[in-house]
Amino acid sequence: MTLVTNRTLLDAAARGGYGVGAFNVADLAMATAVLDAARATASPVIVETLAGSHPYGDDRLWWSLLHEAVAAYPDVPVALHLDHGPDEETCARAVAAGFTSVMIDGSVGPDGRPAGFEENVAVTRRVVEHAHAHGVSVEGELGTIGGSKDGRSHAEIVLADPEQAEEFVRRTGVDALAVAIGTSHGAYKFTSPPDGSVLHMDLVERIAARVPGTHLVMHGSSGLPADLRATINAHGGDLPESWGVPDAEKARAAGLGVRKINQGMDHYMAFTAGVRVALAQSPGDVDPAAYLAEGRRWAQRLLEERMALFGQAGRAADVVAQEAAAPR
Repeated sequence: MTLVTNRTLLDAAARGGYGVGAFNVADLAMATAVLDAARATASPVIVETLAGSHPYGDDRLWWSLLHEAVAAYPDVPVALHLDHGPDEETCARAVAAGFTSVMIDGSVGPDGRPAGFEENVAVTRRVVEHAHAHGVSVEGELGTIGGSKDGRSHAEIVLADPEQAEEFVRRTGVDALAVAIGTSHGAYKFTSPPDGSVLHMDLVERIAARVPGTHLVMHGSSGLPADLRATINAHGGDLPESWGVPDAEKARAAGLGVRKINQGMDHYMAFTAGVRVALAQSPGDVDPAAYLAEGRRWAQRLLEERMALFGQAGRAADVVAQEAAAPR
């Protein structure tokens, strides 16, 4: 077993009452860190990437490299997911390229501002029809996750509405739904530790009760570890103090019904810290193999911790059993 759909992974997680980390990757070093962590912890895992957010020539090359990497881990149940597909064309390209799950982010219009509900429903429904015809899962978004996905544009937070969530799911047929509960993308999330006035966990409970057949997703859930920030800054970095989502809140979200937990900045920070430390320890080294390998090792350690936190560690067998029992 290698590639499965998000629906397959998240159905198993729902039965087991745990969350599955969806880890953004931008190059092969990060992708193999995720896959090695999943293998080491016997975890099912979601490997996800953003269109255009990588150092390679174009999406076609990067996406083919991702497929090659995943194929090298036949013992790891993996969903390959396009994160925040900006439009139908990008989602269709990902489906054609063999992704097993795509996200259409219809919550934001072409101008970067929050889109209207009807506009979001319409584009999401079209993507669902196309993707489902090819056996691919679809994630939609309701409300707007704050911060920056790409380090350039910044979105305001618009909280999800439980009644709209129920209607959205009914009219679109999405397999998973990202709900805005106050989290934020990027490396600069909150200026003080977030509490109940910032993270609206009550929305998770209320929405989960209205859409029991659809898997909820929490975006922008990196914790921004202070020790990694300190290490980066001690080795030439300049990250300002910022707080992310506390580990306890992520674990709590999984207990309330969130099945897919998106992470990016935590393992990016770990990777960067490892690279900076390696370069500082060997200032005359210009071979990227050594310092990139150290960054990968730092990232893998953190990823293993996250997989244990979310509850997916040791659960790869759940997906294997589910696939074996599925009608053929």
